[in-house]
Amino acid sequence: MPGGPGRYGGSARLVLVVASDIAAHPDTAVGEIAGRTGLPQSQVSSAVARLKEAGSVETAADPSDRRRLLVRQAVEVSERVAQIRATGIDEALVAALGSDDPHRMGEVTEALDVLARHLLPSSAAPEPGRPDTDPSVR
Repeated sequence: MPGGPGRYGGSARLVLVVASDIAAHPDTAVGEIAGRTGLPQSQVSSAVARLKEAGSVETAADPSDRRRLLVRQAVEVSERVAQIRATGIDEALVAALGSDDPHRMGEVTEALDVLARHLLPSSAAPEPGRPDTDPSVR
């Protein structure tokens, strides 16, 4: 992401947790994200700043309380987000497994799909046709 983790602090995992929460709860405030995720508000703010700089999220003033900012996924997909979504997992699986055996790759991919189905919020479940969420598009 532009700026990288050194600029704002926090891990990529933390940013992914915040991004997932925003996807599941659009038009939400930083404090609400912190409450749902259990992360400190300062870390959520840093993650939102990184996501905003990357073009993944947008912020807008809360119409009922102009002091609060509401966060939502960006309407337009940034070039960086499109690049990430188009990236498959095959290269990472080959590196992790030490093999490109199609049977083994298929088993692990299937297991990851089961985990995703059980661990992700329903709004973050695989979307047909999206390479980053649909296992049939690889």
